[in-house]
Amino acid sequence: CITAFGTTDFRGDLAKFDVPTLVVHGDADRIVPIETSGKLAHQLIKGSRYEVLKGAPHGFAATHAEQLNRLMLDFLKSG
Repeated sequence: CITAFGTTDFRGDLAKFDVPTLVVHGDADRIVPIETSGKLAHQLIKGSRYEVLKGAPHGFAATHAEQLNRLMLDFLKSG
């Protein structure tokens, strides 16, 4: 599964998204670089909302849970 995820090019799939999409990425992620993941996903998903969590690592759902929850609730309320 990890091999497939690491070697599969999902860019074509992202360009097909037609639903409201929130892209959140931590700027301290040392595992998946923000430039080639979060930022690129936002650019490829038309009309997506892009949020960067300052100081957040790869596992920000645990370390920055309150901020992430706030962003997700705000996103859901805005739709």
